[in-house]
Amino acid sequence: MKTKTQLLLELWIESRTRFSNQLAHLLEEDLKKKLLPSPNSVGFLMRHIGDVELLFAKNVFGASQTKVIAKTVIAQEDTGEWTNLSELLEYVNHSFRVLEAIVEKQEDKDWETNIITKEFGTKTKAEAFGRIISHTTYHAGQLAIINKYGWGI
Repeated sequence: MKTKTQLLLELWIESRTRFSNQLAHLLEEDLKKKLLPSPNSVGFLMRHIGDVELLFAKNVFGASQTKVIAKTVIAQEDTGEWTNLSELLEYVNHSFRVLEAIVEKQEDKDWETNIITKEFGTKTKAEAFGRIISHTTYHAGQLAIINKYGWGI
């Protein structure tokens, strides 16, 4: 029988394929694509997903050694700087590995522990994990639509 951690990890990894399966098909010129009037480019969304995964690892799951400068969260808008595909791919692969490593360390009882963040208040770790799952899949859907119908600006 699988632990809660194993099950939740499988759920997250499977849902993240909505994002990760797109990465192999992206071209550098896709990173500038936007779908007006939306202000966010493909590159911005990739960086944002990585930023938030690292924030979750650090602030929700306690990966205190994690270094993160969440530029997309700080700027709160697309600054147009997310145009290097290899750097972005490395960043989101790193954010995946960091979050996966800290989630793997959770004991079953940890999922019922309350955490408090300014972004979404008091939640159990399981509820908070639902936020990162939905966050990534939400932006993965935006990324797919922008990449399909958007254009470089």
